[in-house]
Amino acid sequence: MTVDRSALTYPEVGATSGALPPGYHHLRRSRVVGSGAECFASAGQRILDWEMHRRAGFGVDAATPAATVGADVGLRVGVGPLGITARCRVIEVIDTPRERGLAYGTLPGHPEIGEERFWVEWLADDTVVGHIVAFSRPGRWFTRLGGPFGRLAQSRITERYLDALMCR
Repeated sequence: MTVDRSALTYPEVGATSGALPPGYHHLRRSRVVGSGAECFASAGQRILDWEMHRRAGFGVDAATPAATVGADVGLRVGVGPLGITARCRVIEVIDTPRERGLAYGTLPGHPEIGEERFWVEWLADDTVVGHIVAFSRPGRWFTRLGGPFGRLAQSRITERYLDALMCR
C-alpha cells in the first residue's frame, strides 16, 4: 500500500530509514530491552498496537487497532484544554523475522514537523534492541517558543517509549 503524502507536513517522507535530512533536529536512541523470541514478539506487538504510546502516557485515537500503512493516529498528552493532540500518518510498517515496528509522519496541526520510526530488532545473539530515530523541527508557535525545552521533552518521551518496550 502506498501512503497519501499530500497531507504530510514535510517532503522527506521515509528518511528515518536512512540518512536523516538537514535542517531538522535529529534523534537516535537504542536500548537493549530484553532477549529471546518472546520478548521480540511482545515488544514488537506493543509498537504495532499502539501500546508503547499508551504506556508512555499518551491517549491514542487510531484509525485501526494495529498500525497499517496510510492509517492516521492522534496522540494526546495532557488534560482538557491543556492537552495537545498530535496527528500523524503511518508511512511504514516493519514486519520481518528480525525487525518489527512502524514509522509515522506529522500531519497539519502537529506541534512538530517531521518523522519518527520505532522498531525492535532481534539480534543473532538473542538480544532484543529497541530503536527510535526521528527528525523534527517546531511546527507550531508554542514549540518554536519552547526552544530547548521541546528537545528536553522529546528526549524524556523517547526514554518513556523505550521503557515501555522493556521485557520483564
